[in-house]
Amino acid sequence: MITKERIEEIAGKYPICQYDFLKTKDLVFSEQVRYICKTECPRYGKSWSCPPATGTVAQCKERCLKFEHVFVFTTVAEVEDIANMDHTLPTRQAHEEVMRSICQEISKEAQEVLGLSTDSCDFCKRCTYPDAPCRHPEIMKPCIESYGILVTDAAEKAQIDFFCDSQTVTWFSMIFFR
Repeated sequence: MITKERIEEIAGKYPICQYDFLKTKDLVFSEQVRYICKTECPRYGKSWSCPPATGTVAQCKERCLKFEHVFVFTTVAEVEDIANMDHTLPTRQAHEEVMRSICQEISKEAQEVLGLSTDSCDFCKRCTYPDAPCRHPEIMKPCIESYGILVTDAAEKAQIDFFCDSQTVTWFSMIFFR
């Protein structure tokens, strides 16, 4: 059985900026978050890590509430201008590697793990959705927002800074465990 202390020990090997543990019952799941995915994200309906492939918000909430706790953490990256997506988005890869590594280590000791990450999976050049199963289900981690989770609320409850400044990108992930 994995403990919070053991997760802290695992996480301590990685360049994490801030973290905390929240009770899953304290997370806010919102249809509004999903609406934003649908109306504003170009990856909606094009990836296994995004809606509608992730299921309804109610189904996602049910999956998350099977766990009592969630490990919420951030990494940061320095950029010239956070608004310049050509420079900002590539910094996400380092966070994704950290997230997958921590998730993998926790999985070795936990009964069950569910990892949610920063954005739509971009591991493959072209996602197989909806024509064929995911090529790498062991690597693909759904987006936090795809589950309808209000990240700003979770950050506030965890006392994690959501926005630092115009040169610092803050990447969030959540790992549900038991």
